[in-house]
Amino acid sequence: MVRERTFTARRHDAWQRLEDLLASVARKGVRRCEPERLEELALLYRSVTSDLAAAASRGYSPELRAYLNRLTARSYVVVHPEAQSAGWTRIATFLGTTFPREVRRSGAIIAATAALFVAAWVVSYWLVSLRPSNAYALLPASEIPTIGKSLHDSNFGFDRTLAPAISTFIITNNIQVALLAFAGGMSLGVVTVWEVLNNGLMLGGLGALFASRGFGTDFWATIAPHGVIELTSIQIAGGAGLLLAQGILAPGRLRRIDALQANARRAGVLMIGVAGLLCIAGTIEGFVTPQRTTELFRFSFGAVTAVALCAYFAFAGRSDPGSLE
Repeated sequence: MVRERTFTARRHDAWQRLEDLLASVARKGVRRCEPERLEELALLYRSVTSDLAAAASRGYSPELRAYLNRLTARSYVVVHPEAQSAGWTRIATFLGTTFPREVRRSGAIIAATAALFVAAWVVSYWLVSLRPSNAYALLPASEIPTIGKSLHDSNFGFDRTLAPAISTFIITNNIQVALLAFAGGMSLGVVTVWEVLNNGLMLGGLGALFASRGFGTDFWATIAPHGVIELTSIQIAGGAGLLLAQGILAPGRLRRIDALQANARRAGVLMIGVAGLLCIAGTIEGFVTPQRTTELFRFSFGAVTAVALCAYFAFAGRSDPGSLE
């Protein structure tokens, strides 16, 4: 067997030449590169692919294999540009058709999740409005020590410097709730229902706590920019979890395992979409929420995201050829 050092010495010039060609393509673009250079690059790509296979089969060092793997991947994108285009096409198809269609298809179960959330929100808001101290039964200070301490020290006042902390706490909580609501479907939906209810109790109680001292508008203005997308994501994640539970509890004419697999595929589509929504919400939370803007701007921003989401889920993918909608 050829030693790694010997192998590297023999092939180094070819690898370096491929590196140079890739750098040239990166500077000029594929369209401006000479055809003979692109042909040479394609030949070197095939040779480095063989080198990668040889390095793997001979057990060469992980560093060498990683280098050859990166070089192969970079070359592949240039030699097969249609593959990169196809990847973007798949993403566009998912976002423009697959995800919104699945949300509409699962609309009833997502609506049931939203109803649970709203019910918990209303009950919690009412209880804390009656007696603000009830908030500590719903919002343990151990879970939100910074906010809890500030409320105590300021006699339940609203400290604007705390807006980023409040916002960060809520977005972190909502991501956790979304994941648990989905995974909780395997508990026959018990954990899913609990997470959705608990999230409604938390948000309603926290809002009422601030409102009890006249700072409700400040609180909701802090949440509004990213909250619409986050809360929508939680309801969709809860719907995905209940789909899993439905596959177990109500398989219909299918075998239980087949029903679970079918619903798991649908739930997977929903959760991939939820991940995208949470990324958007996180971006808004990082760049919009901390800004010193007026309450009107924040509420308007939230209203725009609400309208955009409604339009997206209502109309995206409907005009596709062959659509049954």
